Amino acid sequence: MKIIPPKPFTIEKGNRAVLLLHGFTGNTNDVKRLGRYLSDRNYTVHAPLYKGHGGDPNTLIQTNPIEWWNSALEGYDELRKLGYEEIAVAGVSLGGIFSLKLGEERPTKAIVTMSAPALAKSVESLQDRIIDYTIKYKKLAGTYDEQTDQPQELAKKFRMPSLEYLQGMINETSAKLPEIQAPVHILRGLRDDDYYCQSADLIYNSVKSRIKSVKSFINSGHILTLDKEKELVFEEVYRFFEGLQWSDKKNPVS
Repeated sequence: MKIIPPKPFTIEKGNRAVLLLHGFTGNTNDVKRLGRYLSDRNYTVHAPLYKGHGGDPNTLIQTNPIEWWNSALEGYDELRKLGYEEIAVAGVSLGGIFSLKLGEERPTKAIVTMSAPALAKSVESLQDRIIDYTIKYKKLAGTYDEQTDQPQELAKKFRMPSLEYLQGMINETSAKLPEIQAPVHILRGLRDDDYYCQSADLIYNSVKSRIKSVKSFINSGHILTLDKEKELVFEEVYRFFEGLQWSDKKNPVS
């Protein structure tokens, strides 16, 4: 079976721009429906695809967190090139911590984090995500063999050497959370691992934003934008952005 790889997407509508960031081992399909929801309500949206993501696992493990972060920065810069001065950012999982990192390093109108990691996380738990990704990819491609593709065997073939660096990047971003003053809205699913619920509390208590809030979704797990309450999540993100004071101006593109 031929797998059609996901792509970055941009939908230009109004003068309010939102950068949408997917998670580790995820892709732009994680945020596509949210993007459509916002664009239908006159927001311009752009979602970059991190380098190595959305394709075969061999390609993924040959990339590293710096390259994924650069993909997020390039997405931000793409909106700036299009003339948008005020850029909000919303991210799922790793995209959530990247959203906070953007808030520390670039001017951001506001930040929405969804299931963002902010506490120390074991490298093995990250490695398990690679194995899950590999199994799902093989099943989609029709190459999965139940005998030879056992997790312990795949772990020997698909080890990502840069996962310790990823953990360091998460820790560094968390340490700088007090630098964030932009409005922050933190979303979490109560059916997610406790780690992410505790991370939400850490983010809320650490940022120095005058406008900050936490919203929990009772029947949702990790990828809030794809789970049972996704429509409620979309509305929550939209209402948060609507509550901000935007200039509604866009610079002409030279």
